[in-house]
Amino acid sequence: MRWVIIGLIAVATVVNYIDRNALAVMWPEIASEVGATKDDYALLVTIFMLFYALGQFVFGKLFDAIGVRLGFALSIGFWSISIMLHALANSILSFSIFRAMLGISEAGAWPGAVKANAEWFPAKERALAQGIFNAGASVGAIISAPLIALIFLWLGWKGTFLLVGVLGFIWLLPWLVIYRAGPDRHPWVSDAERALILDKPTAHATDEALAPPYVPTLKQLLSHRQSWGVILSRFFLDPIWWLFVSWLPIYLAETFNFDIKQIGIFAWVPYVGAMIGSMLGGWLSGWLIKSGHEPGMARKLTVTLGGLIMIPCLIAAPNMTDPTLAVLVIAGVLLGFQIAIGNIQTIPGDLFDGRSVGSLAGVGGMAAVAGTLITTWLVPVMTKVSYGPIFILVAALVPLSILSLWFVTGRIAPVQANASRTLKDN
Repeated sequence: MRWVIIGLIAVATVVNYIDRNALAVMWPEIASEVGATKDDYALLVTIFMLFYALGQFVFGKLFDAIGVRLGFALSIGFWSISIMLHALANSILSFSIFRAMLGISEAGAWPGAVKANAEWFPAKERALAQGIFNAGASVGAIISAPLIALIFLWLGWKGTFLLVGVLGFIWLLPWLVIYRAGPDRHPWVSDAERALILDKPTAHATDEALAPPYVPTLKQLLSHRQSWGVILSRFFLDPIWWLFVSWLPIYLAETFNFDIKQIGIFAWVPYVGAMIGSMLGGWLSGWLIKSGHEPGMARKLTVTLGGLIMIPCLIAAPNMTDPTLAVLVIAGVLLGFQIAIGNIQTIPGDLFDGRSVGSLAGVGGMAAVAGTLITTWLVPVMTKVSYGPIFILVAALVPLSILSLWFVTGRIAPVQANASRTLKDN
């Protein structure tokens, strides 16, 4: 049953990325119709990200309060309405309002997935489960470019926004039927699976293992250096993903003079690398744990491998003069990114009880958005001649993310109530 749940969440992520990528794919046509510029697009990305950051925090707390079932229903219902409202936009102001609504609601998928992962999977399976969820984002990005281009040629941009908005409501039907309760009370979970998921202590367990779980408040979460290692790692690494999610269609249009049809043909290729990376990173972390490594060390080693793949690809990508080679090298960037990020996103579940994981995931998501906003506004400034400078800049962020994980987080293991210390104390 746990794999059915994470599979449904992965499908929700596919829908999430189809919705959010629709504007980027159709922007050349929309911009000419409403008289918008590249700076206007950067403004819309910024508005989306600001409200996405707010949504990470709000939904992180909300998922901890109302649970995964209702949290996802609220998030995907709201974002489906938001993307459909894009069909009514006729100015940068109206697009800004609807992007804000989309940003705050779509953000719920990430703290929700991390919380579901922590509740439904034992530590040895969490990275693979997170990889399946993240693969949904990659599949959504793969599908979105050609799908949006095809629907656009059929219905125009307004009709496209309406049609993709329907997908979320279709997803809600099986979700509400299948997700009846958490793993401790779900009627379709067998006793054997429930014991595996809940990882109940044996008769020989220590008193510490039998103690009540530590469920920290947000203030207590932020008193731990381990939390700050996760937050900083997200701050430095996530701008790489968002650079391509937000700007890849624009990069292809400006660098290779692509129209919407050509963007649809090429823009999906890098996300194949991302999909492979999602699954590979999850599998590798699980394999390292089975081979005898502690979960925390397995996470760190896998994240480091992802970084070592990203850096040379980011340096090489702007030197590619052939569009096919360019998207293939970018596929290498996103492969490395997903190997790393899936393991970083599992760490809150390694550190804290599932009832507080959504809050830490939400704060980490806010930090990711903060880093992304900085690069978003640098893109128009740094890409007047080529995209080389911005690629080099984000390449420099990779080692900062890895170092945050190794030296700020420290040892990744369940945090106890009496272990609350500030960074200064450490």
